[in-house]
Amino acid sequence: MREDTMRWGVAHIYSSYNNTIIHVTDITGSETIAKASGGMVVKADRLESSPTAAMMAAKKVAEAAIDKGIRGIHVKIKAPGGHNGPANPGPGAQAAIRALSRMGLRIGIIEDVTPIPHDTCRKKGGRRGRRV
Repeated sequence: MREDTMRWGVAHIYSSYNNTIIHVTDITGSETIAKASGGMVVKADRLESSPTAAMMAAKKVAEAAIDKGIRGIHVKIKAPGGHNGPANPGPGAQAAIRALSRMGLRIGIIEDVTPIPHDTCRKKGGRRGRRV
């Protein structure tokens, strides 16, 4: 397929320490093409965030996207971030990207869209931090 006629989509990958959610939309981000999460493909709760679950979810999403004519994908990775969440993505993010490319989707831009607080409410834990 020629580069200029290739249909592109955007894979929004939200990866926390509890789950991995992969959501493929059209370029504008307004229309959902496919979505899956770690919890949809494994039985045990503790395995939702694992790289294996992320790979299975990515495979499911990639098949649906390819069926609908998407050939290339831009990736947006999001960690919980924000006020109290960790700013680095969970273990499933890298595995999901690898699985998407292995399914034959061309990968365009990979960017991090983790929310960053521009000064916010005070963090929990008090003046001397969390005492363990």
